Amino acid sequence: MAFVNVPKDLTKVKTKVALNLTKRQLICFGSAAVVGVPTYLFTRGAIGNSVAVIIMIVLMLPMFFLAMYEKDGQPAEKILRNYVRVRFFYPGKRPYRTENLYKLIESEGKAVAPHNKKATTASVNKRTAGKEK
Repeated sequence: MAFVNVPKDLTKVKTKVALNLTKRQLICFGSAAVVGVPTYLFTRGAIGNSVAVIIMIVLMLPMFFLAMYEKDGQPAEKILRNYVRVRFFYPGKRPYRTENLYKLIESEGKAVAPHNKKATTASVNKRTAGKEK
């Protein structure tokens, strides 16, 4: 009996338009072709075939990257936009400070310790003096 696997999370399923590609991928691949093919055709006579191909590939790669890369459900331009915003437009230092409760407890302990310090050092000295003999 024939059956089709249905994913449990349907939010990750993308609608394919043509050639098993999404609309976003078709637009990015089309724009890459619009930029890359004329570049190759116009430059191959002047600079040679292999250099023209390399230039065409370099011009088309960012558009392929935008079409295919996705991380945690976000496309590449959203990830790049978030990175630029956090890196360059928001301040690097946080405007608030946390309150270190351990430091506060330690400073209170030091305030109490000088009164007991003589008694504890005397008792420690008595204990160690007996062991040395």
